Amino acid sequence: MQLVSVAALAENRAIGRDGEVPWPHIEADVRQYRERVAGSPVILGRRTFDSMRADLPGSRQIVVSRSVEAVDVPTAVVADGIDSAIERAAEVAGDDGIGGEAFVYVLGGGAIYELFQPLLDRMFLSHIAGSYEGDTFYPAWDGDEWAVAAETAFDRFTLREWVRRDGPA
Repeated sequence: MQLVSVAALAENRAIGRDGEVPWPHIEADVRQYRERVAGSPVILGRRTFDSMRADLPGSRQIVVSRSVEAVDVPTAVVADGIDSAIERAAEVAGDDGIGGEAFVYVLGGGAIYELFQPLLDRMFLSHIAGSYEGDTFYPAWDGDEWAVAAETAFDRFTLREWVRRDGPA
């Protein structure tokens, strides 16, 4: 199983403002993100989960929360921390990733990205052109630990696949 972060971030690493992305809607980014996570388990925080209830991503949702023990969505389970979330992800992950390894996607919010950053195997990041005012930011990463494996330019953003050079810390 590979743990993979997916996020869109501005040049100043802003990912959110008042529960929304701080830049105008970019349909191509939303489309590629949805297609990427569609058949895979996803890990996300409770507030991010609540904000996506109308259109939940992924095949299964693992909601990291210390404030709730269950959610009323049949495809979702609650985990009380990192270890529990990874255990639940391993239980539901298939073998449809690169090289037969399943991908489990980490979808945020900011605190969840920060918690899981040291454990990630790769990141799919949409680098949005420009800096935006935000109240939530993607965590910084050590450039020496990561390499860009693929890059695709789109209008208003560049999608980069980052891979950890020597496996998770």
